[in-house]
Amino acid sequence: MDDQQRRDDGMAQRRKVLGDAWVDKSIANKNSFNGEFIDLITRHAWGEIWTRPHFDHRTRRVLVIGTMVALGQWDEFRLHVRAALSEGGFTPEDIKEILLQQAIYCGVPAANHAVKEASAIIGELGLLKGNLLEG
Repeated sequence: MDDQQRRDDGMAQRRKVLGDAWVDKSIANKNSFNGEFIDLITRHAWGEIWTRPHFDHRTRRVLVIGTMVALGQWDEFRLHVRAALSEGGFTPEDIKEILLQQAIYCGVPAANHAVKEASAIIGELGLLKGNLLEG
């Protein structure tokens, strides 16, 4: 596969995983400084890794969300949680299960922050259920 094919496949994957609106925003913000980096991640992260057949997109999303918790990379965490909920067929319960798992393996402070970040996104998307103390 040549670079142009990886670029094309990568762009298709980016759009499928993150949604057209996010990718269009990213492309609109492309400039002489960040352009080569955007091309690099499009060809390699999206065009080589996300296109591999072994894991499906759902599994890859779980891995990415969990890894972002472990690394404390909150911008990427929010991006992928939002995309999982809006583009990937995930439910808030799916995200909650990932974070409960990560609480054990990454630590409670990281998971605590992840719950806060994910709750805000779930609320913004109108997916947050009412107060459990209501009754």
